[in-house]
Amino acid sequence: MSTARTVPLATDVEGSGPPLVLVHGLAEDRSFWGPLVPPLARSATVVRVDLRGHGDSPEADGYELADMADDVQAAFAATGLPGLPLVVGHSLGGLVSLVHAGRHATRGLVVVDLPLTLARVQPSVRTAVSLIGRMGFDAVVAGMFEWSRGAMDDETAAALARRRRIRQEVVMATWRPYLEGTPESLTALAEEIAAGVTVPALALHGLEPEPGYAAWFASRMPTATIEVWTDDRGRPLGHHPHLVAPERFVARVREFAATC
Repeated sequence: MSTARTVPLATDVEGSGPPLVLVHGLAEDRSFWGPLVPPLARSATVVRVDLRGHGDSPEADGYELADMADDVQAAFAATGLPGLPLVVGHSLGGLVSLVHAGRHATRGLVVVDLPLTLARVQPSVRTAVSLIGRMGFDAVVAGMFEWSRGAMDDETAAALARRRRIRQEVVMATWRPYLEGTPESLTALAEEIAAGVTVPALALHGLEPEPGYAAWFASRMPTATIEVWTDDRGRPLGHHPHLVAPERFVARVREFAATC
């Protein structure tokens, strides 16, 4: 376990072109971006990282968002790539990417299925934790992913579930703000994070945010565009829209990158 402020992250670099950093979600790792890397790497240098405590990266004493964002920056700097990165983050990785944009120079960011109204997320996290004693930790977290799968097919959902490494101590540490904070402190944190983002941002949601979220988000982050994706039957794509509709996702990221 690392006690350093910045943790060295496992990193892969592929492709050529402007740098693009991919940051995965909770209990996942850099391999979850795998299907998207070849098409993205045709027009960008793709840098994939494992967040601290995930995949091949070491665990750490703490999982503060600022420290995790600094890990990502240190990993990108270690590649020696020129230019500012476009940072793409999913779920927890999206939150880390937002914090990163407020602390380090980027040319833009794409946030995938992350509602920034953290106080609204708090009851769900606390409910999940309250069920651990009866259901077990792994079952609770697996149930959360199953609930949020949206239009993802059974085979893909099962394959992702088999690959997740649900480390209880890491998950609980990343949930600490929800478990120890108040609605007021979480609202203040969300406001602080949003205020730090001054670069172009694209927020892609596979699950419908709560009513009024788009207006709230736009008022806090005027540089951002928010989109909610459904399939051709109008069903929400779910928590992994980039994996449910990979071609659409790659095309949208390329389109957005061209504007940054």
